[in-house]
Amino acid sequence: MTFSMIWQHFIMVLAAILIAIALGIPLGLAAYLSRPARTAILRVVDLIQTTPALALLGIIMVFLGAGKPTVVLGLALYSLLPIVRNIVLGLDQVSPSVKEAATGMGMGRLYSLLHVELPLALPMLFTGVRIAAVNAIGTAVFAASVGGGGLGGIINTGIRRDDMGMILSGTGALMVMALGMDLLMGWAERRINSRQTSARRSRIPVRYAAVPALVLAVLAVVLSLAPARTEGLFLYDGQFSETKLVCSMVKQLIEDRTDLTVTIGDEMTAVNNFNELTADEPGCDIMYSWDGTILTTFLHQDVDAIPAGSSLYDYVNGQIGQRYGIRMLDKIGVDNTYAIGVSQEVMDTYHPQAISDLVPISGQLDFGAEQDFFTDAGSMKFGPFTAFYGLNFRQAIPVDIMLKYKAVEQGQYQVMVVYATDGLNKRANLTILEDDRHFFPEYNGVLVVRSGLFEDCAEAAPQLEEILNLLGGRFTNEAMTDLTYRVDVLGEDVAAVAHSFLTEQGLL
Repeated sequence: MTFSMIWQHFIMVLAAILIAIALGIPLGLAAYLSRPARTAILRVVDLIQTTPALALLGIIMVFLGAGKPTVVLGLALYSLLPIVRNIVLGLDQVSPSVKEAATGMGMGRLYSLLHVELPLALPMLFTGVRIAAVNAIGTAVFAASVGGGGLGGIINTGIRRDDMGMILSGTGALMVMALGMDLLMGWAERRINSRQTSARRSRIPVRYAAVPALVLAVLAVVLSLAPARTEGLFLYDGQFSETKLVCSMVKQLIEDRTDLTVTIGDEMTAVNNFNELTADEPGCDIMYSWDGTILTTFLHQDVDAIPAGSSLYDYVNGQIGQRYGIRMLDKIGVDNTYAIGVSQEVMDTYHPQAISDLVPISGQLDFGAEQDFFTDAGSMKFGPFTAFYGLNFRQAIPVDIMLKYKAVEQGQYQVMVVYATDGLNKRANLTILEDDRHFFPEYNGVLVVRSGLFEDCAEAAPQLEEILNLLGGRFTNEAMTDLTYRVDVLGEDVAAVAHSFLTEQGLL
């Protein structure tokens, strides 16, 4: 965890709260002044609050693309409910006699609202802002799913690796940030409530000090969230170590052999990364994926769509070329397909070597996998898999993908679907069974490049395609497993592990 990650997280929250205040106050005033508008406004902000965070960010990303602006807008919308409701509640609680006195003094409705009623409702408004700010700090961890950065990535990585130090450091930073912001806003609220503020306490009245403070806050937000001007090539980081390693290798290879600079951005989910690569104005230049993932997840096709005589790799390359103008480079040698791993207890008791060996004993075993493996999307899922092999497990247990290794280590199930090159397979002491009836398709690791990349770089790096294809065929599943083990289990730095591999291969 670095200071820049904490700063990113804080700035996103600050920007969201400023936007939520700017939107929430007019909405709250409209809801207070108009009963019909009140019903509509409060229902809308209620609905926004009940929308799952990832779903809301996904919807916004369709319009704004990946990155911090999507996160900031999502957090701002999430923060509207306590602000709007507290404005309405605070104004409703203003004494009718005060309102009558204002009217009797000749004040108009709007003047009375802004100069009498709203100042009296400020404590309630501040309470709403405090609630929104604390909630936003926790919700902002989802920024890691859409390339927004912040502290979500380190917490997700800590959960996946079962690294309590990493989890606690990220969570502790969030707690300190929430506590600090709450204390600061509490102090501001007390100053507003105090009717005894005098020049002896401060030479600058609070209302005048607030103006430059607000200007500085807005300036900091604008500068921090403004798109960074990056020259050269841009890649989004992945959520898993294999992707992180390959991205680091791409960066080191290109910068070693050309004058181009390569920027690796915040981590992002594979689906969002692919959307950025294939957008009308691509948000990245290169991504690492697998041809099987592209077929099933991005193209929404199944393996039975592949014509006879065509390989999965060639078919997928043709499809993405026709649809998006992008293409895959040479296979790097990794086949990170689904695999079935069993615990050491199963090996010691039953000694299976292949998936078919589980048929007579499956009724005595529990099966675990991430939620996605239990869906009906495609044939490479739990239902078709168990039907194909004739397996009837005692119990099928869905679990979050970040927690599934922890669950198998705790004995919650004995059989688990895994990715073939995941270094955590070694930590969990899982034995990978042979797919003896070849149910799972290939998942060849490939670099995918955006349309026109090599033409755009023809002058600055005419050998760019050849340089990237230096990774072709360099890996085996065993080699990648060892590399991800060094990152996920031994805690070695991604860039250092990538550099050592490239050096061993004679590429640096």
